[in-house]
Amino acid sequence: MDYSLSRREAIGAIGASTVALAGLSPARASTWPTRAINVIMPLQAGSASDVAVRIAGDAIGQRLKHNLVVENVTGAAGLIGATRAARAAPDGYTLAALNNSILTILPNVRAKKPDFDPFESFVPIVGVANIPTYLGVHKSLPVNNVPELIAYLKAKNGDVTCATGGVGSPQHFATEMFMAMTGVSVRQVPYRGAAAAATDLAGGHAQMMFIARSLYVPFEPSGAIRLIGFCGPKRSQDTPQLTTLDEQGVSGYDYSSWVGYFSVRGTAPAIIDRLRQEAGAALADPALQAKLVASGLENWFQDHEALAAVIREDDVRWRKVVKATNLSID
Repeated sequence: MDYSLSRREAIGAIGASTVALAGLSPARASTWPTRAINVIMPLQAGSASDVAVRIAGDAIGQRLKHNLVVENVTGAAGLIGATRAARAAPDGYTLAALNNSILTILPNVRAKKPDFDPFESFVPIVGVANIPTYLGVHKSLPVNNVPELIAYLKAKNGDVTCATGGVGSPQHFATEMFMAMTGVSVRQVPYRGAAAAATDLAGGHAQMMFIARSLYVPFEPSGAIRLIGFCGPKRSQDTPQLTTLDEQGVSGYDYSSWVGYFSVRGTAPAIIDRLRQEAGAALADPALQAKLVASGLENWFQDHEALAAVIREDDVRWRKVVKATNLSID
């Protein structure tokens, strides 16, 4: 399905019927915004997605001359917040910060479909950041690479704890994919968010975790967490010396995560255009890009058309992964 506004929608937006639907007169749409804009973030404060959205939101808010206020609405791996955002009034004062887990993974691994349509409930504004994901272990674990970890897990018969941000979280999916593709098992320990999971990994209360670089950075100086592999399809520019899981023998392993801004379907086209313009300008700022990188994130500016294409591609890819691994969380 195409996220872009159809010709019929564009023409209808000029008429009174669409103006009424959006709750805005043409004059009010042209003066938007007049107050702060609420951004529903369905994940825990301090998570990699949350950090990226706050950094970008500060810059976008400055350009709009009204703050973007992030509200963390957690639960059900992001489905509660996403559902709330989808049901919000399409007046331009509610945005959604959504990642690929919410839009393209959860809908494919749950028998019960979400109470929103990943393709119809939201309008893409901009892709903000790619979230580098690594396989990390606590420093006490006697492994230095992925083959050693696999051998260790087999010797322990799965009696190794793996921290995740909860059922349906990105860490959960990355772990499930790893187990399905290697034939090993682990004891997953679901936390109330990835930040809490990373803290317990660093404290030695868990032994391994698929961890975003932004969550690893605070613990890097202590050496409490050792990274043993990169989860993307090719090495990260930030850690080129660290080989991918695919290179280390887990053929075809590819877990990557991204986050972007979305508007509620039905929002006036003039507002959507303004959001896209200001968000694009904000993300093009080298100072903002440097701030994202310093926080352990990768710049991932995607305009609305590119973001829509990525969502479609990710949806197809995860359908294949689910079929190949029988991955399910119901």
